[in-house]
Amino acid sequence: MSQTQSGFTKQTARNMFYGGSVFFALLFAVIVFDTEQRIPERSNAQAITPAVVAGKKIWETRNCIGCHTLLGEGAYFAPELGNVYKRRGGDFIKAWMQAQPTGAPHRRQMPQFDLNEQQLNDLVEFLKWTGEINTEKWPPNIEG
Repeated sequence: MSQTQSGFTKQTARNMFYGGSVFFALLFAVIVFDTEQRIPERSNAQAITPAVVAGKKIWETRNCIGCHTLLGEGAYFAPELGNVYKRRGGDFIKAWMQAQPTGAPHRRQMPQFDLNEQQLNDLVEFLKWTGEINTEKWPPNIEG
């Protein structure tokens, strides 16, 4: 008397594994391709000017990312600055930079970088450009 097997066999399990692996690999490839196609329209690269490049250099050489986050990347010691231009505007950013450190007791203090007017303008242009990148509403809170 032969007994019929029911349920999963090793061959069925193997086929499901390979089939699922191929399906999800293809799905991943489609998602990556779609994302790569959308980068140019979201990156705001067409708005990069010499002032934006100079502002980014100031951002990097002063190690701003050591305290701040920018588009979610960086340290969490100080506020997110990806949308600071939208929140506060260029004049506020320049005045804030010039007023540091504030000396307010029991508060984190930002160092004084002694930036000249052109450097401040370039930094503001960089932060303005950053705020115009399509981040699909990230961060979700306008205050960063």
